[in-house]
Amino acid sequence: MYGFTLTKQKEDEVLNTQTFEKYESEVRSYCRRFPTVFTKAKGSKLFDELGNEYIDFFCGAGAVNYGHNNNYIKPKLIDYIESDGIMHALDMYTSPKRDFIDYMEENVLKPRGLDYKIMFPGPTGTNAVEAGLKLARKVKGRSNVFALMGCFHGMTLGALSLTTDKAARKGAGVKLNDVTHIPAPYMYPEFDTIEYMQRLLDDDHSAIEKPAAVVIETVQAEGGIQVFEVEYLQRLRKFCDDNDILLMIDDIQVGCARTGTYFSFERAGIKPDIFVLSKSIGGYGLPLALTLFKPELDKFNPGEHNGTFRGNQLAFVAAKAGLEFMLKENVEQQAKDSGEIIKNFIEKEILPLDSRLEYRGIGMIWGIEFEKIPVANFSKLVTAKAFENRLIIECAGRKDSVVKIMPPLVIEKEVLLEGLTKLKKAIAESLAEIK
Repeated sequence: MYGFTLTKQKEDEVLNTQTFEKYESEVRSYCRRFPTVFTKAKGSKLFDELGNEYIDFFCGAGAVNYGHNNNYIKPKLIDYIESDGIMHALDMYTSPKRDFIDYMEENVLKPRGLDYKIMFPGPTGTNAVEAGLKLARKVKGRSNVFALMGCFHGMTLGALSLTTDKAARKGAGVKLNDVTHIPAPYMYPEFDTIEYMQRLLDDDHSAIEKPAAVVIETVQAEGGIQVFEVEYLQRLRKFCDDNDILLMIDDIQVGCARTGTYFSFERAGIKPDIFVLSKSIGGYGLPLALTLFKPELDKFNPGEHNGTFRGNQLAFVAAKAGLEFMLKENVEQQAKDSGEIIKNFIEKEILPLDSRLEYRGIGMIWGIEFEKIPVANFSKLVTAKAFENRLIIECAGRKDSVVKIMPPLVIEKEVLLEGLTKLKKAIAESLAEIK
């Protein structure tokens, strides 16, 4: 059915969204940005029921780094289903979980010199953050936590208390306590935020409780693709060591090779005390989340933190296959190579469109900043134009002023350039419209 054009009458018959409008909660969001009914996905492309083909620069918010319906992972899932393998097992011992843990430890963690226990807290990233917070507070016996302004860590109450987006926090309906938010280093370049945190601890009139942990993303994705410098990350590690504070890194969106190394903190040569993974750790877009921590921090009592779907066996199968594929195909290098293509295209083709444009990024996550364009919601105009041009791409950052480029890591080079050309066209059309 893909590739043909429908009449308007037929389009209305096929593109039926009445069910969603009538029965689904108003909380839905992405469908409002991409208003069509998708039916199929393969590699770096999505298809809708009208026969339209879209290039994917959204990547399931980072959940399908290895592409949609990956050919290496898919047969392993099919074989497991056909074998009547156990699908739900809570935290019981199962062969898929054992296989995944063994492979993760022997082929990903140990070669990087990382000695960590693995906890399966539930199916989503916010579950992993909640478990990490609970563990840090239990280990250190302190309730307060430091987080950086501009961060996003999840939508459940503990993770939301870290998250700084005003609209997201308002949705909680209750006070969000026990977090001190520190200015991110890019907000005030002349201001030493690590020295500031030290002052908060040393000053007996700061009124700030010493935290159990500092929680950060090494690249703030939803914060507008803010890449923290290696020196900052290394100094933060030392600050935590010097003050008996745990360093917890949220690698949910920018882990799994997104920045060009499997873990985003590798470029700084540091090791967090706790870090969390989700999204593409599920290999195939399947729900899976991990909370990893140094062995000496394993202080939970049996059953002290649990969840019905922390034993998603199909996700274990896909996750192991995803790691195999990542290593076999050298996806980390692919991310670096494609990242250079994106960077060069932005510099040579997009920035010349308007002197007010800025950009930031690393690996396969890049942002074009439209903050200096004096038109409200200009970035949303760009993403809407992109959608018209059959490109799926979203906004991020303060006031959603950044258009975020985040394709699958294995996108074909010619498709990547085609998508970038569509983005350039959308930006040019949007600029022409406001003149």
